[in-house]
Amino acid sequence: MPRLRLNSAGEVGGYLDGVWWPRSTDLIAELPNLLAALSVRIGPVWRVVYDHTSWTSAPRQLVVGDRAIQLDAYPFELGNTLYLFGSAHDMIVLRVIAPVADRRTAHDAPLDASVRS
Repeated sequence: MPRLRLNSAGEVGGYLDGVWWPRSTDLIAELPNLLAALSVRIGPVWRVVYDHTSWTSAPRQLVVGDRAIQLDAYPFELGNTLYLFGSAHDMIVLRVIAPVADRRTAHDAPLDASVRS
């Protein structure tokens, strides 16, 4: 099962662009592969805003290759949310499925914001 599911580019509906099921709560370990996958859609990511309760403590910056990515913890009301800002002023909003979730729960997670995971 894919760990990242995105709505089709340009699809309208809700504020979520997809769901992501990371393997751990270590944001620093999980982000590089996600950033690489999303760069096709929004270019190089320069900022990530994440739900501070969903991840272990992270520094304010992550260096991937020759790029520094700003990391900002935020207390999201719905939790399990990740905002990624690309170089072309594009943004992707993901619902984060808890790493401990079983495969079925992760697979059935909706791509809209109407149901919390």
